[in-house]
Amino acid sequence: MRKLQSIGLILLLQIAPFAGLSCRNQQADADKNLGQPNKIVGTEKIAEADKLYSHREDLQKARLGVVLLRQARTADYSSYEAEWKLARICYYLGSHTDDERERDRAFREGIEAGKTAVRLSSEKPEGHFWLGANYGGAAEHSTLAGLSSIQDIRSEMEAVLKIDEGFRDGSAYMILGQLYLEAPRLLRGDHQKALEYLEKGLTFGSGNALLRVRLAEAYHAVKRDAEARKQIDVVLKMTPNPDYLPEYKEAVDEAKKLIEKMDRTSTS
Repeated sequence: MRKLQSIGLILLLQIAPFAGLSCRNQQADADKNLGQPNKIVGTEKIAEADKLYSHREDLQKARLGVVLLRQARTADYSSYEAEWKLARICYYLGSHTDDERERDRAFREGIEAGKTAVRLSSEKPEGHFWLGANYGGAAEHSTLAGLSSIQDIRSEMEAVLKIDEGFRDGSAYMILGQLYLEAPRLLRGDHQKALEYLEKGLTFGSGNALLRVRLAEAYHAVKRDAEARKQIDVVLKMTPNPDYLPEYKEAVDEAKKLIEKMDRTSTS
């Protein structure tokens, strides 16, 4: 019995150092992984948010999408996709909520996410585009923000054009055209310049309903209503891309309002 106990003690003493080493190695691995990006979780959260974004007309789903993308960026702080998609959904939420505080928060968060996306991958267009869009959303509702953001919007959209001129069916041209169309003369607003940008955008985005509406607005601004009506007619008759159905509905609403405005102008 004593002999068996002695053998057991010897084996225990031999195993103990290796067990301790194993524990230390496991702890070292845990320490090494601590703070590392979890790309699997990040990717899963992004996929869930994408499904919600496809139903963004329901703002509650857009809000849930924001939460999921925050979780994605926390899980994988190196994810460019999480950042630009957060900027995108924040822009949509900010542009459609009736809550002023929620709107301002959404645009601020969208700007920060856009800046991070640009910092992670400045050579890609999405970060620049949605950063510029959020600058524009904030500017639309704040005179002070509008004054300070015009150059920022222009810079981001010009960056998009250098990377991918036809990005999102000419949407960077659309934003620049809208900027020149709506900015006061004091801030270098220029209807003719707006028209040039929008016509150039149309070469890349014949199916971009919002771009066509902006082009119609520019034609109306320079008193070319016949051409404005042609653009509106195209919008009302086109088959929308299912991925951009909410934006198409908005384009149709704006087109109808512009028709009413032109009709009043022509009879006055």
